[in-house]
Amino acid sequence: MTLDRPAPLVEVHADAATLATAVAGELLNRIADSQAAGHVPDVGLTGGTIAEAIHREVARLADASGVDWGAVQFYFGDERFVPSDSPDRNVGQARAAFLDEVGARRVHAVPASDEVATAEEAADAYAATIRSTGSGDFDVLMLGVGPDGHIASLFPGHAGLDAVDAIAIGVHDSPKPPPDRVSLTFEALNRAQAVWFLVSGEGKADAVRRGLAELTPEDEAGALRETPARGVRGTAETVWFLDSAAASLL
Repeated sequence: MTLDRPAPLVEVHADAATLATAVAGELLNRIADSQAAGHVPDVGLTGGTIAEAIHREVARLADASGVDWGAVQFYFGDERFVPSDSPDRNVGQARAAFLDEVGARRVHAVPASDEVATAEEAADAYAATIRSTGSGDFDVLMLGVGPDGHIASLFPGHAGLDAVDAIAIGVHDSPKPPPDRVSLTFEALNRAQAVWFLVSGEGKADAVRRGLAELTPEDEAGALRETPARGVRGTAETVWFLDSAAASLL
């Protein structure tokens, strides 16, 4: 699925703080350059500890960036299907860390469990939002990687890995709480121009090793089901932004 894309690049930083500053600066540059070219950037956000650190660095550096935040569209690679005021919501974490502070207005959230009845309804509504508001080709899509190699809410061995002809799906029985989620599919994620994996910590070093291992095409299908991070590459670039601990097994 992704073997015809540019090979991944790896960028290693000394620690999580250095990594967060570097990614935030690069993201601001990409957005500013895109706007200078007359484009409205579409950015896919992720959740997690390193993402929150990056978001806070974006807020810290925002004033000097020249970015028009009202002309950036923000989306999410996945979301927890919980009430809208739950602290588990990725959109709430991103708003608190930087979106509200910088004045972002085009924030496209996945419907919450107090807004629609099921994760499937939320997925359908989110897919409709993506169709109506953007091209679906994210300028930058940021993805965390779990210790098991999952990305978004596409988990090893789960049925969602096989979804076709869909932008977003409901996910149930997640191996990490909460059990119900909404995730973009491989098909949707692979439309991104630039895919950035954001990974810190020694606990994710084996997932990074598996995600970047060189395999024959015959081995790729099985490896993808074990490590879903192998299933996404950008049409223009894929970069694994790592701290030294996450890169320790490479």
